Amino acid sequence: MSDVVAGIREAILTGEFVPNQRLIEADLSERFGASRAGVRAAIVELANEGLIERVQNRGARVRAVSLTEAVEISEVRMVIEGLCAAKAAERATPSDIAGLQAIGEEMRAAVSSGDVMGYSRLNERLHGRVREISGQGTASGVLERLRAQNVRHQFRLAMHPGRPQVSLPQHLEIIDAIAAHDPPAAERAARAHLQSVIRTLREIAT
Repeated sequence: MSDVVAGIREAILTGEFVPNQRLIEADLSERFGASRAGVRAAIVELANEGLIERVQNRGARVRAVSLTEAVEISEVRMVIEGLCAAKAAERATPSDIAGLQAIGEEMRAAVSSGDVMGYSRLNERLHGRVREISGQGTASGVLERLRAQNVRHQFRLAMHPGRPQVSLPQHLEIIDAIAAHDPPAAERAARAHLQSVIRTLREIAT
């Protein structure tokens, strides 16, 4: 079942399965080479994660997240990402710091060349590395679920004109604080970045 769960989750994260799209058990069973019972169990698990919703007498579909909920998700992320950044600042090794700084340089280059999608991928990579370095397994699990639920809004955010130029210095500030082993500064920088995300989400909606 785990392969089916991972496959459906990946299709949602990459935008192959879009919000409100119906998920047909027979089609999923054929695609992933799984039994109908295995597909049903996977749908239940992904519904518990908030990625899928089951509608009575109508089967399952990819859950659409409203802007209001996207903002709420980002507010929760702000607290947890702040925690992870602070813990990363405590735990980061010289090798960890060098890796984060390398990502930061790649982000600079992506912004300079106008590579929006490349910058977006690096953005996810940076946040992922900060979570890994923090050693906060529970927080990482929560953040992964929230990111998955919010994937469509994250894409809209990435495409918002001028967004990379705004977020780049925020990301570099997080890296610098972790490199300085300054947990309070790292937490402040992470929270400030998510506050900026929330402001931009609201701008997109108006």
